[in-house]
Formats: sequence, C-alpha cells, structure tokens
Amino acid sequence: MLSGMSLEDEGVRGSGERAVAPGPVLGPPQGRGHRSVVRLTREWYVACRSDELEGGEVGNGVAGGGSLPERLGRRSAPLAMTVAGVPLVLFRDGTGRASALLDRCAHRNVPLSLGRVTREGTLECGYHGWRFTGEGRCSAIPGLCSPLEKVYRVHSYATREQDGFVWVCPEPDVIPERDPLRVPALDDSRYEHVVRRVEVRASLHAAIENALDVPHTGYLHRGLFRGGKKNRIRAVVRRYRDRVEAEYLGEPKPPGVVAKILAPHGGGIVRHWDRFFLPGVAQVEYALGEDTHLVVTSFCTPVEDFHTIMFAVVSFRTPLPGALVRRVLEPVARRIFGQDAAILAKQTEAIERFGGEQFVSTEIDVLGPSVWRLLRDAERAEQAASAHQGTPRHTDGGGAAATRGGATRSIADEPVVHAVDLEV
Repeated sequence: MLSGMSLEDEGVRGSGERAVAPGPVLGPPQGRGHRSVVRLTREWYVACRSDELEGGEVGNGVAGGGSLPERLGRRSAPLAMTVAGVPLVLFRDGTGRASALLDRCAHRNVPLSLGRVTREGTLECGYHGWRFTGEGRCSAIPGLCSPLEKVYRVHSYATREQDGFVWVCPEPDVIPERDPLRVPALDDSRYEHVVRRVEVRASLHAAIENALDVPHTGYLHRGLFRGGKKNRIRAVVRRYRDRVEAEYLGEPKPPGVVAKILAPHGGGIVRHWDRFFLPGVAQVEYALGEDTHLVVTSFCTPVEDFHTIMFAVVSFRTPLPGALVRRVLEPVARRIFGQDAAILAKQTEAIERFGGEQFVSTEIDVLGPSVWRLLRDAERAEQAASAHQGTPRHTDGGGAAATRGGATRSIADEPVVHAVDLEV
C-alpha cells in the first residue's frame, strides 16, 4: 500500500468490503435525459381493427358470418390493449357497440381481459364473475343474495368505429373534438386496400418521423426504394396548427422494386406529398402519371414511451390488376416495414444506453422537427385544458357525463411555408 493511502482511499471499507457504487462505473457518456415523448390523452387512437371484436364492421360491411343477432349471441374473448400507457379491455356490449373499460376489476383488481364476454354482452371477470356493462357499471355479482344496491364501476372510455377500425380516447369521460382522419378512397372501387399492423420499439415521434423521412430511404431501403442516381429536388413545407405537409417538386420516378411494381410502363415526374396529422397519423402519397396513385396512411398508437403500434393502410390503383400488384407488393412492403422496425429498435437501444437523446438536425430533416413542435404544442394545450376549471360537460349518448377535449381539425388556418432543396 502506498504511504498515506487509507483503506477507504482504495475503495475498501473497514469491514473489508468494497464500497458499492450507485451505478455502473464504466459506461458511455450520458446525455441530458431528454426524450421526445409526449402525453396526449384527449385524442382518438386506433385500438384495433373492427373485425378483432366479434360482430365488427370491415369497411362498409360487417365482419364474420351469420346474422347480427347470431354474432352478438356468441361468447367471445375480450381484447387487451394499452393506449398511451392506459391498460384497456375492449369488447362489444349487448347492442354490438364497441366498448372500452379500464383493464382492472373493481373487486380485486384482476385484469378484466382475462375474463369473457357473456351472451348478454357484459364483461365477466375471470376471478369472481363480477359482470360489467359497456359503460363500466357492475350489473351482477354472483353469489350475492341481497339486492345489488351500491353502484360499483370501472372507468369507461369513449369509442368510435370508422373505416374498419375501433378508435378509443384514453382519457375517461372525455370525447375528443378532433375527428379521426378518414382512410382515403375507401369507397372508390378502383382502389385496392392492404392493412398491416406493425409494432415498433420507438416513441410516437420517432415512428412518425421515420415514416415521413425521405433521406433514409436511399440507404436503409436501397434497391427496394431509391438508392440509385441522386436527383436534386425541392420540398415545399406547409405547417398548420394541427398538421404539417411537405410537397416534393421535380422528383423523377425513383428506382427500385416498388416503383417498378406500381408504374411498370411509366417514367417522368412524380407528384409526392408527405403529411403528419395530430395526434399520430403519418401519410405518404405518390402519383405517377394519370394511372398510378398510392397513399400509405399510418395510424400510430402510442402504447408506452418507446412502444408504438402502426396500423398502416396502403391504398393504391395501377394499370395492372390490383390482385396481382397486391401479391407482389405485400412481401416488399413487409420487408420495408421490417427494416424500419429494426433500425428504430436500435435507435431506442442507443437512446437508453446513452441516457437520453442528443439529436442534431439539418434542413433536409424536413418534417421531424415540425412534427415534434406540433406534438409539444398539443401537449401544452391539453395540459392547460385539463387544468382549466369549469370546463363544460356534455353527455356521451350512453348517459355518462363527458368532457369535450382536444381541438377541431383545422382546415382554414393559413400555413407557415418554407422551401428546402435536397438530393435524393
């Protein structure tokens, strides 16, 4: 031992045990702890497809065989889904309406999703059999001999069915004012529609930025989409209060498998738009000539801080038979989605390892910073609305009091416009 050095200086306590450090001694440089995560709960998010709940609608039709009374009379398992960190259980009540309750029985806190849906359309807990209506009221307690006089409830959440999806608001007793975005061309017989559910280990912001990011496509998806000769194009960005859009001008038909499938005979200039709509919709639109049109609408649902589910609807029409294009396009789309999911997971791993984000951006990160500003502004507005006292109350059709939340989708506000040149 060196002269003048004590046992404590060597990291050894008098008892002979080494001092326990509060965390790892060796590790990467730690960031400032910033994470691009927002909490927006007064909004509509997709919880599931309608046909995942017994008796649901798909497009303009009804899923499953048999008449509506027959379908409603079947017993079916409820569906568990977490939205914005809130554990929910979804099922259809006695009228066929999609219902969402907090996934926790009022009796002993067992998840209600472990139970079953009765023939009468109530949700029966799998532990003691307590039954709950679609509004969250306990309607029966098996074994209780006296009348059920006290009202027992679990939180209920507003739901809405639209375009083959079940939407839910993860704030109890709130009905969002901002309507969900519609799936484009759903009633146009010229279009084919492919729906895919993709889970990514990433924040809502990261998932949306990835879906709308042009520069990465020539590298991560090289050969499938872009990756050939570079072309200089211009992006005109228009930012509104509830959305942002980039229109790309002067873009030729990109090389790669996707373009060959969608426009086998065409070349020339492409019309291309990327859009974000609050709270979590990414939309990519391509028009190649007069005959080819492709729109990918991704409804993104935040599950947890770094867990997002994307319900992607690919709507397209081409000169080729739709069924043929679908068979060829689907495996290519799965590969592209898989590449994005893998790189987003690695991004999240790095953020966690380094203790937060440390991003730098340039002007060719066309939409990511604008998406983040819109999300943060919406979060601040929601926090202010939640703190405001005396908010008017409304009735949600089922008799329960509900607060109107969020904001109506704006279509008349003047955009902030700027242009960016980039090579892709």
